[in-house]
Amino acid sequence: MVVLNRIYTRTGDDGTTALSTGERRRKYDLRVSAYGTVDETNATIGVARLHTGALAAIDAPLARIQNDLFDLGADLATPETGEALAYEPLRIVPAQVELIERDIDRLNAGLKPLRSFVLPAGSPAAAHLHVARTVCRRAERLVVELSGQPGEIVSPAAVKYLNRLSDLLFVMSRVANAAAGGDVLWVPAAGRGG
Repeated sequence: MVVLNRIYTRTGDDGTTALSTGERRRKYDLRVSAYGTVDETNATIGVARLHTGALAAIDAPLARIQNDLFDLGADLATPETGEALAYEPLRIVPAQVELIERDIDRLNAGLKPLRSFVLPAGSPAAAHLHVARTVCRRAERLVVELSGQPGEIVSPAAVKYLNRLSDLLFVMSRVANAAAGGDVLWVPAAGRGG
């Protein structure tokens, strides 16, 4: 159980923060940046949900995903060290990735095939889902970079989760735009003038 009676602790005033294990790291540490960007992804999804309430096929999975992203943040904030912990750390599991894949397949089945790239535009819901998608891709890049660092272990399920989530957010943006008149398509060289 989490109890937050006091919001400020002053322990980070020296530019460090504590991981779940108690280890302190600089606030710009790659692991901290990775789970911080997962948190940012979650916040952008929260903003997108201001516009998805009427789209239950999108909004319900997004509520579940926001909880999953807290799981992912906890996973990343608890590095595997090979040493036993006094508790079972929360980890992303393959079943969470599989659920996102089912969401993608279900939502994509009702969409027209793409014959062009789409612009990150359209309805407010779609535009915010595109922002969430790009922040999610940044989180994925940081997590992949972290996994390549000596001594830093990241589970394959965590990387897959972010990869699939960005795909799902793209599909959801298309569903939102389909409900509002359709995708905004890229027109190559449109800005060159005539």
